[in-house]
Amino acid sequence: MNTLSAIAGIYHRDKSPVPTEHSNMIMGPLNQFPADYIQTWRDDNIFLGCHAQWITPESVGEVLPYYDHERKLAITADAIIDNRQELFEKLQIDAHKRKLMSDSELILLSYFKWKEDCPKFLVGDFAFMIWDKNAQKMFGARDYSGYRTLYYYSQQGDFAFCTTIEGLLKLPYIEKKINQDWFTEYLAIGGMMDTLDGISTPYKFINQIPPAHSISITKDTVSTNKYITLKSLKPIRYKSDDEYVEHFKEIFEEAVTDRLRSNKKIGSQLSGGLDSGAVASFAARYLKSQNKNLDTFSYIPPSDFKDFTPKNLMADERPFIKSTIQYIGNIKDHYFDFSDRSSYSEINELLDIIEFPYKFHENSFWLKGIFEAANEKGIGILLNGDRGNFNVSWGNALYHYSSLLKKIKWFRLFEELNYYSKNVGGPRLRRIPLIAKIAYPFLAGKQPMYDNNFINPELKKNTNVLNKLTSFDINESGSFKTKDINRLRLMHLEDLVPWNSGNTLNCKLSLRHSLWKRDPTHDLRVIRYCLSIPDDQFVQKGLDRALIRRATKNYLPDKVRLNQRIRGVQSADWVHRMDKESDKLISELNMILKDERLLTLVNKNKLEDALHIVKNEGFKTDDFTNPNYTILMRCLIISRFLKKF
Repeated sequence: MNTLSAIAGIYHRDKSPVPTEHSNMIMGPLNQFPADYIQTWRDDNIFLGCHAQWITPESVGEVLPYYDHERKLAITADAIIDNRQELFEKLQIDAHKRKLMSDSELILLSYFKWKEDCPKFLVGDFAFMIWDKNAQKMFGARDYSGYRTLYYYSQQGDFAFCTTIEGLLKLPYIEKKINQDWFTEYLAIGGMMDTLDGISTPYKFINQIPPAHSISITKDTVSTNKYITLKSLKPIRYKSDDEYVEHFKEIFEEAVTDRLRSNKKIGSQLSGGLDSGAVASFAARYLKSQNKNLDTFSYIPPSDFKDFTPKNLMADERPFIKSTIQYIGNIKDHYFDFSDRSSYSEINELLDIIEFPYKFHENSFWLKGIFEAANEKGIGILLNGDRGNFNVSWGNALYHYSSLLKKIKWFRLFEELNYYSKNVGGPRLRRIPLIAKIAYPFLAGKQPMYDNNFINPELKKNTNVLNKLTSFDINESGSFKTKDINRLRLMHLEDLVPWNSGNTLNCKLSLRHSLWKRDPTHDLRVIRYCLSIPDDQFVQKGLDRALIRRATKNYLPDKVRLNQRIRGVQSADWVHRMDKESDKLISELNMILKDERLLTLVNKNKLEDALHIVKNEGFKTDDFTNPNYTILMRCLIISRFLKKF
């Protein structure tokens, strides 16, 4: 039973009663979302609220917040738990109770048995808070991937939490003030990551529970704890390659089918690639056995866009998408070009939705549009394969070959290069110099330092931000410094902060449109398996991403499954769209050069230089990775956000 919910609560640690007007204030902004059920619960100095959307037959009528009189525990939750059967067994729940038991009750029973260790046993997407009356403690957690948001305020005797920041800002004792430390990190990191620890927000007095963390609040203390680690997993070893593939298929199929519980239609985002294709294929097969079909949603460039990308890139992936759909069957496909939208046109609405400045402007308009389109088709679950790169489709061939080079496994290396050249094209020995530079970075010589001038130089100089980047092993480009590809992989799966902003968008769009966006490729069971098997399962016989390629035999057409030559690029047309609005955009950028508050944060010279180039040269639609365009868009987004204050 999954209930899509916006939750809120207040805990007066000094035991003073929670005023009714305060509970109304924190719940008020949640009325912007559609709801099947709105309920509150209070007890002395505690208030809990839930704004619920029912998307499964079992969830209809579920009561949240829920109070267990026997155990004296109350819960409010925004949760879908995927490993229900495993939990039923571990908690020894009677068989006749299992079908009707809600996910929130399951979380509550898990807490009763394992206390603060309970999130370790949960697989799914969740944010919840529990009031333990006997222990006089509030305890909550956010799921491993951070697919559901949970913000909180804690000062003196007041603790309050909410799915949205707006709910907290309505409380009279929470001051709406800029968090300059957050902006310093946001601007100092050149990549897609917002901040380093995932705790702070743009609002000084409001924090968020980071992904894979829990929070415990008592009369005297507020503490957060990371409840999961992927280090030191027990290795899995089989006698044959086929055994690895079969075990993976079992786990992956479970991850997909567990995400299909809905009383609404099932949809899936579909590109021309492996990950989304694998998810769609496994889902469509299962749904066919239930006499249901799968709706797919694909983004395509507008009709007036001329694809300038080289032969190894593809802006319009329809040839691969249609091949996948025809091969799988049981799919109703939908294509959207959102020709009337751009990264510029959607800024204000996206800032309202996300409540943060954001960096993914290139794809922002169609990510939002897909949610709207799926909602119009009656979709309750929207699958995707966004996070598969570090697990199901792990396997960079050249990095694997560099490992063979360092281990002096010459015969294996040349055998692999022979296969790889047949698959990708080109002479087999042509790649040896590049492989050597990957294996021994000193051969590449000293690399130029990344000059990130996007942040105001004085702000960077007068803060500790560079030292903080170093302590997190991150450079100013927003990338982890390590050259060890396996360590890099683990850091991405262990730290999770890089995923936080994208998942925040998904959570808040889901509330607006009453649908869950769910990713089986980032299922904990799948991740643990992929981290436990040998590296050679991911690169094999010239195939990169070899595990998913082998596992999708008879699930995907070979045109897609074995494609190593062409890669889709879904942001190639974003500058083309901007070009239509260039005069309006440049006019606004001229205005923000006079925004003194913005200029205390960003590098004025860099902004002026970027604007000068665009004024003289215009927007070159075939130069969609131009860093000047990124600087202008990010400054514009920050300026619009600041105006909201």
